[in-house]
Amino acid sequence: MVDEQTTRRRTDRDLKTALIDAGVELLRIRGADGLSLRECATMAGVSHAAPGYHFKNIMGLSTAIAARGFQLFCEAMTRRLDGAGPSPRDRLSAICHGYIDYASDHPALFLFIFSGQKFNENDEFFCSHSERAYAILREACAPFVASGTPKEDIEVLVWSLVHGYSQLSMTRKKENPKLDRSWPDFDQLFKHLGKALTPNDET
Repeated sequence: MVDEQTTRRRTDRDLKTALIDAGVELLRIRGADGLSLRECATMAGVSHAAPGYHFKNIMGLSTAIAARGFQLFCEAMTRRLDGAGPSPRDRLSAICHGYIDYASDHPALFLFIFSGQKFNENDEFFCSHSERAYAILREACAPFVASGTPKEDIEVLVWSLVHGYSQLSMTRKKENPKLDRSWPDFDQLFKHLGKALTPNDET
């Protein structure tokens, strides 16, 4: 038999998940300025006091939503990695396409996690997923870091390209659908990046 304590833990976990789900939906509808514990409770169909048990304040809720965002971000990149070829260039291309997938599939979360908003950096789940997201980028860039070059130079070079492309694709093409006719495919840009990046085993 399932004891009462186990049942309570499951109920608490389900409630927290429901509140995060509500927060993600509220973020999609109203943006970051529209987030509130009270509105999440209403959307989740629970009492207005319920969110306080899990999140204490709006930063707690925002951090939980961001943790979910980074989790989905990691999943998008690793999904592409799982189907990639073994070469460093294939793997780097894969995580970039996963990055773009995430921005396209979850635009509100994409903008939210990179909004510069303050999150609770002591939160275990937030730290775990956000650190993993950067680790995926770092691992894919590592073969292209030449001796004597700070690894951050290559990481920021790749990150700037894929992040800028993702955000511009999301915002500019939405504002001006005609850009679809002339908007370059990411693989075209990646070819130019590839000319600047040489795997260490090819030098």
